[in-house]
Amino acid sequence: MVNGKAQMVNVKDLTIKKFQKGLRAGEFGAQEVTEAYIANIKAKNTELNAYLSVFEDAVDEAKKIDYKLKRGDELPPLAGVPMAIKDAFMVKGREVRAGSKILQGHIATYDATAVRKLKEAGAILLGMTNMDEFAMGSSSETSAYGPVRNPIDPTRVPGGSSGGSAAAVAADMAMGAIGSDTGSSVRQPAALCGIVGLKPTYGAVSRYGLIAMASSLDHVGQFGKSVGDVETLFDVMRGKDSLDSTSIESGNNKVENTNGMTIGVPTDLPLDGVNPKVMSNLKDSVEKLKSLGYKIKEVTLPSAKYALPCYYIIVPAEVSANMARFDGVRFGLHEEGKDLLGDYLKTRGVGFGKEVRRRIMTGAYVLSAGYYDAYYNTATRVREYMRQDFKRVLSEVDAFVVPTAPGPAFKIGTKSTRSPIEMYLEDIFTAPENLTGDPTISVPSGFVEEEGKQLPLGLQIVSSAGKENVIFSIGKKFLGEE
Repeated sequence: MVNGKAQMVNVKDLTIKKFQKGLRAGEFGAQEVTEAYIANIKAKNTELNAYLSVFEDAVDEAKKIDYKLKRGDELPPLAGVPMAIKDAFMVKGREVRAGSKILQGHIATYDATAVRKLKEAGAILLGMTNMDEFAMGSSSETSAYGPVRNPIDPTRVPGGSSGGSAAAVAADMAMGAIGSDTGSSVRQPAALCGIVGLKPTYGAVSRYGLIAMASSLDHVGQFGKSVGDVETLFDVMRGKDSLDSTSIESGNNKVENTNGMTIGVPTDLPLDGVNPKVMSNLKDSVEKLKSLGYKIKEVTLPSAKYALPCYYIIVPAEVSANMARFDGVRFGLHEEGKDLLGDYLKTRGVGFGKEVRRRIMTGAYVLSAGYYDAYYNTATRVREYMRQDFKRVLSEVDAFVVPTAPGPAFKIGTKSTRSPIEMYLEDIFTAPENLTGDPTISVPSGFVEEEGKQLPLGLQIVSSAGKENVIFSIGKKFLGEE
């Protein structure tokens, strides 16, 4: 604690930019801000279940930042920024479980590249956040350690699979957070919790040290309370990594003025199961963009209606391959069977939850002899069609906008107890961008009232690969950050 003022730090309105300015001006210290976040975690986490573990040495790390500041040392870009880490990233010396029983007790022996870059930038790691098991879910209900609850209404989901990270930021239990996004897992929880979530271009942030779900669709994403915050995190984490062959060099040449840019509005979106209030909010958001000086152009995305069928063939196929490594021999849970095969069957049967088992079986089926061409090969061709379709649209406009989710946060237990298909529809507007690899950001766009609660909605801004600078600039202007 610095000057005994930890209780006076208003972390509710604290962004990374405000924190950095206040830290350097001596308004507060990194230690007292870290203690304020930890106090919030202690007060709120029993109800929200956003964190699976909290790092006891976080305050000690913050003290080091204060000492460097007092000594007059040059501080790194994220010095003292308290961050939450999704339980899918390796953090050396910490238990990393991917929300699953099968990895219970697994201690990481190295840092994921994204985590290493955060540490090098001076960030304070607060702990590991809860998630859908192996990132398979859109509500953070499939975790083996209990569901995460939405801080706006704890009877509702925060979205998934990175629901713990989103809830932590929204509930002032972290200044920023990282997550993984395979079909919606950063953007949808950001929308449902009323914060900003970024899915960068595929490969812009290294996946090394991220527990894989579907490797060709996994992206490392960022959460914050402002577009400026996620931009700052992205700038620290982006870049080519020799440990990830799919990583790319990624620039962020800031766009100072987006006036005159053209924003597309797709007129042929699939709308089955979409709350009409979501489309009304999209219309209002487009009008706001028009009032901000953007040109609006109607576009078509005929490939969009194929996204979910395509996604839910490719993802289970890659899941079935990636989950094969969890056999109870090398790490995590081990159950004794009659023989080696018995060990495998018992360990995986006990260690994997229902949704993981469902996707493994579906993936094994679509990759099996006689079905590979009919399903997996067809899906890969559809994916290429989608890439070309998005490329066509983004050659006509600078960016386009779509809703983030088909509705606001829903009640815990409602969709998870019904057909899995209903839950899969949560990805209807977000899965296409994972299939194409284009960057997209979800920004708060308004509210709908349900049962006396103002529930947030999100707007997705999508641009071409490598053009994070465009979506940052539009997003800042939309939220009045400029």
